[in-house]
Amino acid sequence: MPILIRSVTIRRAGCFVWALPGDVFPVAVSPKDAGDPARLSSEMSGTKLRLRRAGLNDVEYLLALQIEPDVAPFLAAGRAASREELLEEVERSLIEPAAFGRLLIEAPVEREWRLVGAIGFERTNKRSRIANIGGLAIHPDFRGHGLGKAAVHELARVLFESLDYHRLEAAVYSFNERGMAVIENAGFVREGVRRRAYRPHDEWVDAVWFGLLVEEFDAGP
Repeated sequence: MPILIRSVTIRRAGCFVWALPGDVFPVAVSPKDAGDPARLSSEMSGTKLRLRRAGLNDVEYLLALQIEPDVAPFLAAGRAASREELLEEVERSLIEPAAFGRLLIEAPVEREWRLVGAIGFERTNKRSRIANIGGLAIHPDFRGHGLGKAAVHELARVLFESLDYHRLEAAVYSFNERGMAVIENAGFVREGVRRRAYRPHDEWVDAVWFGLLVEEFDAGP
């Protein structure tokens, strides 16, 4: 049974826009799990991880997550940082569901679904069906359970199988060894380095680029 997120109405440019995010990210969860949290495993399990689009009420969570001391240094320096910027991204995610996504990661913790992090994607080439995956952040309290790898893998599955993308890309700061390991463990291939490409903390750093083609993707656990 897919987890469906109720439709939202956003007023923008003088008109109302309907968005049905649940139609785009139908992450399969058994009826037992969806209807009765008490039946969930008492431990976190990557196999039960699910993604959902962020809503307007999730902006405060996103703000708090990305200023965590062990999260902020590894996120893109040009990311949406203010409440207003995040609201714009959440709205865009709801209005352009096939081209842009601000997603939340949920996992069963102590027999209930809990927010454990965030991830996102953006279409970078419509004709060639290419998207960039980024913004992965697992809250420090929930690390060590393979949730980052599971989130990247689940997002790749949806982008390939439901949204018909051909190629996915990801860029990671060269000092972020944990982030590079997560991307590679999710099946991405290291393709090259952009030398001194970004300046996130007043110092030029390399960016390591990864790619994954639809024919390379392993949909198994």
